[in-house]
Amino acid sequence: MPAKISYAHLTIRYGGVALFAAAVALPGAASAQQTTDVPNDIRVVGHRDPEGLLPDQTEPKAVSAISSDFIVKQAPTLNAFQLVNLLPGANVASSDPYGLSTSSSLTLRGLGQDEIGVLLEGAPQNDIGYYYAYPSQFADPGNVRQIALAQGSVDLGSPTVVGAGGLLSLTLDDPKATRQALVDLSLGSFALRRVFARVDTGAIGTTGLKAFVSYSNTRADNWRGAGYDTRQHVDAKLLREWGNGNRASLALSYNDANSASYPSPTLAEWQAQGRNFNYDARYTPGDTNYWRLYRAPFRNLYASAPVHVGLSDRLTLDSTSYLQFGYGNSPYGTQLATTGNFLGNEELAQPIALPGAVDGVANVLGNYTGDQMRTGSVSKLTLQAGVHRITAGLWFDYGTDRVTQSYTAVDADGRPADEWGYRKKAIRTADGRLLAYENQRTVTVTKAFFLADSIALGPRLTIDAGVKGVGLLRSGRNYLPGPQSRVRGDNFTLLPRAAIHYALDDRQQLFANVTTNFRTPNEFTLYDSYDGGVVSTRGTDTLKNEYSISQEVGYRYIGPSLSGSITGFHYKFRNRQLATVIDAGGAQVNSTLNAGGQTSFGVDAEIDYRPAKGVSVYVSGEYLRARIDDDLPVGADYLPTRGKRAVSSPVVQIGGGGTYDDGRLFGSIAGKYVGRQYATFINDESIRGYATLDIALGVHLADWLDGKRTDLRVNAINVTNPHVLAGVQSVSTNAGDVVGRRGTLITGSAPAYYVGSGAAVVATVSRGF
Repeated sequence: MPAKISYAHLTIRYGGVALFAAAVALPGAASAQQTTDVPNDIRVVGHRDPEGLLPDQTEPKAVSAISSDFIVKQAPTLNAFQLVNLLPGANVASSDPYGLSTSSSLTLRGLGQDEIGVLLEGAPQNDIGYYYAYPSQFADPGNVRQIALAQGSVDLGSPTVVGAGGLLSLTLDDPKATRQALVDLSLGSFALRRVFARVDTGAIGTTGLKAFVSYSNTRADNWRGAGYDTRQHVDAKLLREWGNGNRASLALSYNDANSASYPSPTLAEWQAQGRNFNYDARYTPGDTNYWRLYRAPFRNLYASAPVHVGLSDRLTLDSTSYLQFGYGNSPYGTQLATTGNFLGNEELAQPIALPGAVDGVANVLGNYTGDQMRTGSVSKLTLQAGVHRITAGLWFDYGTDRVTQSYTAVDADGRPADEWGYRKKAIRTADGRLLAYENQRTVTVTKAFFLADSIALGPRLTIDAGVKGVGLLRSGRNYLPGPQSRVRGDNFTLLPRAAIHYALDDRQQLFANVTTNFRTPNEFTLYDSYDGGVVSTRGTDTLKNEYSISQEVGYRYIGPSLSGSITGFHYKFRNRQLATVIDAGGAQVNSTLNAGGQTSFGVDAEIDYRPAKGVSVYVSGEYLRARIDDDLPVGADYLPTRGKRAVSSPVVQIGGGGTYDDGRLFGSIAGKYVGRQYATFINDESIRGYATLDIALGVHLADWLDGKRTDLRVNAINVTNPHVLAGVQSVSTNAGDVVGRRGTLITGSAPAYYVGSGAAVVATVSRGF
């Protein structure tokens, strides 16, 4: 996505690092045996999930997951959003087949990705100011052990302030017990080339430590239009385990990417140009649509240190500390004049110096840069006291976000003087100040406590109750001249929840839950914006928080050859906040619309059949009914939206696929159908349903060679190559002109869409050492 940048993790606050250091220094520490006075629990009997499509679950809520046995058969470049596309409720719009572009979208049960919490090794990945998460920056798939998708709620102790849409959790593979190495080499369509190498240390002397580090380098041309993507990535994990389940780890993930954007057409542009709606391949003087002006460089570091320690036979401590850094630019092409400029509400009396100006006008690179730092820690104590399992915890998070929209000179060939948009290289006013359309710094402090009790009423029945209190403070500085200097927003919300789980027998489970969630408006809403020296949008701290109550009722069956679940869900929203993209001085900037109330209900289901060893057949589906409860205020009138379908909420989704692996040959197939999606609140514009299909075929060559892992596989992505719009990038209230409830003519504006990616083929050789 253009506009905001998602950032990093390294582990510094109370709890995690100190415990990790103690674990390394004290080999015999905290070896506690877990015992309880609870009656013997029902033993849920299932399968080891060797095919990786439906791991066993016992949570009192809907949870789906994929694991490494499935992931390893997919194309090696796919990001986490693309990998969960088969799971019920997951609606994924990808702009490129390889998952390298930041232009992608995930909705769950019709709720956007700014409503979905994302964790990597227990640390938050959502952007601190705009709540987006960017999957192209996540860990390499070859290092991911499992991706879990809780469609309806986040865990009580999850360090995230969004979650009405659910929780996406990535868990990295543990370092191997023995010293070994793996190298993957991939070649594919659109000049794709990729190398991935991983080294596992095995046990490091007598320290009890083991580690892995990996490096990948990927390059591919844009599948449509001019441009190319590059990505360098490093993952690493250091682990120590001791005693009965005690463990401490440090995980790092570094990403350095430069992505060429894909423009998002309106419906009229799509109908007129189709896949030819692209940035210009060649530069001509005055051209602001040249592809080099839309390359987005990002650098991000993520790190976290999860620790689990048994303090006694009844008390355990879990802590995850994290630190994140990131910087990137989402640029665009525009023009500036040497005179007639404003800085905030101040008209510049002196002309600015513009290299290459002709008749006082020059092409420039418009920068939209984000510079973030974030650190925090979440810790919880769990006490087993008879039939009660009591959990109490705290979460603290501190982050800074410096957002600048400045301008950089462009040479005669259309190449920016600095594609990163650094302020020290940007265009200045005659008196040396930074010429900027937007210039602000926001500090966000989140404090939360949570308390829960899980009561085992016999061997089959468990009742959970809990509450989370979340306080979020934003304070910021607007550096532009004008009436606004300091901003501040302060929120506190209590979020109660309850759940029940009943084991009918060793294989069957019933569950139900009720959950509350909230979301504050993003930081953009606090700040004034200017157009021609006049405040065009007034910043405010009085916007109401989104608040939702959701319920789930489900049945789950876990068998040796057949597993499945079905979940009914219901949501009720107040002040439903919808993410969209607006044009802010030429930049495509994430923003939020208040859509009033919304009611949603539906059914999710999935089933996995394993008729023989190495064979799995999987089917998932969702029915969703999402309706807007209120007429939408527009100016002094109301748009007649009551009873209309919610945007980006297809009524039907169906996924199907499977895997095969007989020890010599292996493969997978994955298909998905997504129904019609509306793009406006008034439902006067929509995109039709579409289907995608991915196929993989491979062979294990180890037995024919030296016994070491040697695999050859070919992945065909989106093999049917449908020419479709895959999702809504920016919603609008109404596409055409509409008469409001009070008789006012409300002018329409066109939504924009993601163009569904084309077909691609990738061949990969994997070799173990």
